[in-house]
Amino acid sequence: MTSNDTGENARLKPPTKREMKSAARLYATQALFQMEAADMTVDKVRRQFYDHFFGLETEEEGTFIDGDSDLFHEITEIAVNDQAKIDQMTDRALVAKWPIARIDSTLRALFRAAGGELLSGRTPPKVVIVEFVDVAKAFYPDGREPKFVNAVLDHMAREVKPEAF
Repeated sequence: MTSNDTGENARLKPPTKREMKSAARLYATQALFQMEAADMTVDKVRRQFYDHFFGLETEEEGTFIDGDSDLFHEITEIAVNDQAKIDQMTDRALVAKWPIARIDSTLRALFRAAGGELLSGRTPPKVVIVEFVDVAKAFYPDGREPKFVNAVLDHMAREVKPEAF
């Protein structure tokens, strides 16, 4: 690349590991939402995401960040296999008489994705909370949902790994 390469001719730098992990969390939330909304299997949804989101460049949508496929796979796998456990943790974190079934489907997918990562033990709980609050901000940029997500995930994280707090 020469010093004259700017704009469209300039090569974009590859995403950092952190950006790839953040993208994987966002994609996992979207995949879990799609599974519920379209009644699809986890394998079918994963294949769609690998084919259509991970590093894809389109004229309409721009470039999607290449996500960490291992983290994406792990989060979706645990979220599906331990969904009942995650939903029970979420229910305990919610206000009485407001079970997870009454929560917006996007938030339900987010709590399941975050719960999957919390249960994996791969990432420090405080990092999981911050990252999924950022996911909530992507879906609800002007709403109060990110604060709600923070409170629920804090409760869930303390249940999964109390020694981290």
